Amino acid sequence: MWQTLLTPVDLYCERTGPGLWAEPANALTNLAFIAAGLWGVREVRRCEAGTFAAVLAWWVVAIGIGSTIFHTFATRGTIWADILPIAGFTLAYTLFNLRRFLGMEWGKAIVFLVAFHAVAGAISFAVPDWLRQASNGTTSYLPPFLALAFFGIWVTARGNRAGWYNLAGSAIFVVSAICRMIDLTVCASFPLGTHFLWHLLNGLMLGVLLAAVARFGAPKGRQ
Repeated sequence: MWQTLLTPVDLYCERTGPGLWAEPANALTNLAFIAAGLWGVREVRRCEAGTFAAVLAWWVVAIGIGSTIFHTFATRGTIWADILPIAGFTLAYTLFNLRRFLGMEWGKAIVFLVAFHAVAGAISFAVPDWLRQASNGTTSYLPPFLALAFFGIWVTARGNRAGWYNLAGSAIFVVSAICRMIDLTVCASFPLGTHFLWHLLNGLMLGVLLAAVARFGAPKGRQ
């Protein structure tokens, strides 16, 4: 088992070997997540958006740390340091939309959370293998994109300006996903690859979401 977890993986154009510093651009651009998260922490405190909002901001910092670990120690084990914080943030931010932007009670919000991500997960699972491979595995990020688009429309329709931030985030996410998809395709002509742009753009996207969290996500009665 330990041998399997320590098996090196090579998923991106920039990496040419199993070395610790084989993906310098992919590793360093995770600072975009850490910067977005720390900025979010400051904004959440300034706007007095509450503990839930602060947790989301620190979660973005954790995404940056986890991704840095994976892009330096790239193994089958450390890939989970990259995946789990992203998955957790997706669920937590969905719940934040339901609770703070849409004003749902906890019970109803949990039901919607489970139902939405069950459907989004089923859609992602149903993607054909050829498309999954052609997208360099980027189709696995369909659930967070669907969440941003769906709740962006819903929250906007309810008259909350936070919805526009979700929609802006979904638009940025489309561009960042394209950068992730073409990484291996451009490798022959551009050895650095384009995965680092996925990091930079997603750092921007998460900064936009944290701006919505800080500005429009204060607990009811404090807005």
